[in-house]
Amino acid sequence: MDLSGNKVVSPSNGTTTTVPPLAIPIQSTSIPHGEKPEKFSGVDFKRWQKKMLFYLTTLNLAKFLTEDPPAVQDGENNRDSIIALDAWKHSDFLCKNYIVNGLE
Repeated sequence: MDLSGNKVVSPSNGTTTTVPPLAIPIQSTSIPHGEKPEKFSGVDFKRWQKKMLFYLTTLNLAKFLTEDPPAVQDGENNRDSIIALDAWKHSDFLCKNYIVNGLE
């Protein structure tokens, strides 16, 4: 390789040829972060449910569908437990809000 990152090939006849590196474009087919699933209108619930679960997963909120709130512990770390519970309640509220707003 030379200093510019190009590959140097020396054929059997003694000459040197510089070949630039290959550039392959990468295309992304993922859903943009802010794109919400269609509102559920009463048709094809399973499809809507999967799309909503995927959307909540991209927002890191899907775990609030199955997790229980953290328990508040007594003692020195009581303040930390209350802060954790408040954060959990806020995220749970957001999760439920996205679901309700996805209904017609």
